[in-house]
Amino acid sequence: MTKTSTVSKLYIALIFLFLYAPMIVMMVFSFNGTESTYVFSGFSLQWYERLFHDRATMNALKNTVVLAVVSAAVSTVMGTLAAVGIDSMKKKYLKTSVMTVTNIPMMNPEIVTGISMMLLFVFAGTMFGRRNVLGFWTILIAHVSFQLPYIILSVLPKLRQTDPRIYEAAQDLGCHPVKAFFKVVFPAILPGIVAGAIMAFTLSLDDFIISYFTNGPDFQTLPIQIFSMTKKRVKPDMYALSTLIFAAIFILLILMNFAQSKSDKKQRAKREAEK
Repeated sequence: MTKTSTVSKLYIALIFLFLYAPMIVMMVFSFNGTESTYVFSGFSLQWYERLFHDRATMNALKNTVVLAVVSAAVSTVMGTLAAVGIDSMKKKYLKTSVMTVTNIPMMNPEIVTGISMMLLFVFAGTMFGRRNVLGFWTILIAHVSFQLPYIILSVLPKLRQTDPRIYEAAQDLGCHPVKAFFKVVFPAILPGIVAGAIMAFTLSLDDFIISYFTNGPDFQTLPIQIFSMTKKRVKPDMYALSTLIFAAIFILLILMNFAQSKSDKKQRAKREAEK
């Protein structure tokens, strides 16, 4: 083993330690027997028990999961259709312009997006004579709007890898365009759709700034609930909740990578069989 290889491995190990050390500490102290955040006084599951008996936190968790699932589903459908439309554009300048507009929500600071969407919803509510317009539907629209670019950018590469002649051949054989899409194109781009949907789901779970400006008093998400606790003190039951969320997302990412690896193996085997 060369000296350069040893140094590079040590460098990578230090980066991973820097990234995951805070989460490891959080997970360890979620099993602490006391409220101390710097002295581990014994293993206990009391904070997990208190977590499941906290109605406000459980209601915020339910709202967050419902919002993430619905927004991910809506944005996945809309983003996939948008990606198909962008990919089918013939004029290069038009496609470039649309992609530039698509990338703006990703580059725009979240606080600017949150404030602008809040003003838009309040203005629209005033026009229709509604005061308390902010709530589930406004935060859903806000989440879908910033998730769409990620779906589009996940599906477009898969569409570009798909041979358009296969879709045309299916139509030549008498297949309806919609049926041909679901029979030929959809299976090829499915890994990109799944990857985009999972990314949209995790982005919705994690979002705080845009949710903070677009939610109403009757709909609280988990990040907002945790933020309200920081004004006093965050107790270890929040460590327990964060540990459970981290574990769930970690398992989800492993399954996604496994599915992606399996799909890539199938595509390679298919290409070798065609040769």
